[in-house]
Amino acid sequence: MAAAVAAIAAALAGLVGLAAPPAGAGTTAQAATSTTVVVGAAPAGGTAPAAGEQAPGGGAVGSVEVVKASGLLDDVLVSFIEERIVAVQDGGYVAIVLQLDSPGATVSDERIVELARQVRDSTVPVAIWVGPSGAQARGGAAQLVAVAQPGGLAQGARLGKAGSQVLPVDEFGPLWGSEAGRVESAFVRGDEDDLRAIEALELVLAPTLGDFVVDLETVQSREVTQGDQIRREPLVDVRFTQPSLMAQLMHTVASPSVAYLLLAIGLALLVFELYTAGIGVAGVVGAGCLALGCYGIAALPTRTWALVALVVAFVAFAVDVQTGIPRFWTAVGFALFLVGTLFLFDGVSLSWITMLVGLAGVALTFLSGMPAMVRTRFSTPTIGREWMIGEMGLALTAVSPDGTVSVRSARWPARTNRATPIDVGDRVRVVGIEGVVLGRARGRWRRRLPRATPCRPGRGGLGRGRLASGDARGWVIAIVS
Repeated sequence: MAAAVAAIAAALAGLVGLAAPPAGAGTTAQAATSTTVVVGAAPAGGTAPAAGEQAPGGGAVGSVEVVKASGLLDDVLVSFIEERIVAVQDGGYVAIVLQLDSPGATVSDERIVELARQVRDSTVPVAIWVGPSGAQARGGAAQLVAVAQPGGLAQGARLGKAGSQVLPVDEFGPLWGSEAGRVESAFVRGDEDDLRAIEALELVLAPTLGDFVVDLETVQSREVTQGDQIRREPLVDVRFTQPSLMAQLMHTVASPSVAYLLLAIGLALLVFELYTAGIGVAGVVGAGCLALGCYGIAALPTRTWALVALVVAFVAFAVDVQTGIPRFWTAVGFALFLVGTLFLFDGVSLSWITMLVGLAGVALTFLSGMPAMVRTRFSTPTIGREWMIGEMGLALTAVSPDGTVSVRSARWPARTNRATPIDVGDRVRVVGIEGVVLGRARGRWRRRLPRATPCRPGRGGLGRGRLASGDARGWVIAIVS
């Protein structure tokens, strides 16, 4: 199971070039888009700078690239950060700023160490600002902030729960100093109550990105007076860069909630496709969701046994779907799906809202939706077959009491009274429709049939009837359940 998921993930990864670029490479593995603006510093009161504002009396001096890194640090995001650090080494850049909001990393510790070395050794200073308000940096993402040049926090942002230091101590030294215990197990918050801890960690408290940029040592700025306020304005171009659309898609897919829901939707649609005629939209969409879900699962730390439980759950669902009634195997499937949902990810949290959506969706699908679909798909409606009443047909097999007849060149299962068996080749007449089985009774011209359940044209049941005038010999047929 794990090997199959890994194979699908590798194929999708190849489509977007997720391999990390070699050190010093001058080309990028992924396309990036960028926007150039000039950021003005905020006044002392804390008002955000106006984007696009040019410093009066002069042009820009150098450039600053801002890379927004949001979400788990996976292969897509780490590769993009690495390639942007390489790209700014030449080209008049005075700094590169990572605007970070990450609950942790899904890449290996070795990959975090490589990225930290690249941040530390870059000839262009790599600054990391955890913002805006409400943003966080946890786990490996928090340890990257410690090696930034410099690191910063927005008001209301959090840094901490970094865990044990994964960066080699003999190479990077202790990251947190006197605040190590707190940062490894709790949070340092970007507010005045934690100013002492922020200073001990040598972080910059910057309410906005503009404040953070203008405070960088390599960024030239000047003071301008606007009314009663003195403002510091940076004299640099600020370029906001983001990954290509395909890379953003794969990064989104690799988030726990999206990967889990895609996997569940893909498996459910494939079960649905098993009970439909041909290959339809459900099968194609289900295969696509399953492929993307497998990529996301492979990029995240998962428990193999929990993943197997999820897949087996849908096999159990399929058993009862075939019967059209939720029974024992539906209960088994839901129990396996619940266990797999709770324990699927190892070290990465799955929100309760996501779990409730997944569990409720699966319950509604296999307790109500799928049974109704199967009953509709495989039932034979009686509406619209009244034209068969009175039609003549031919017995294709001996009917005693069950057999097969042909009516208008269509084969129908049929049933007759045991006292009046029908031979192969005898003519028959339809006198009623009920369910999907033809029932018939033997009769002659103006001769009553043996007494049985009353039967009249257009109603079900076996019974008495007369052949139409002019029919010298024939069979009276009624469709019964």
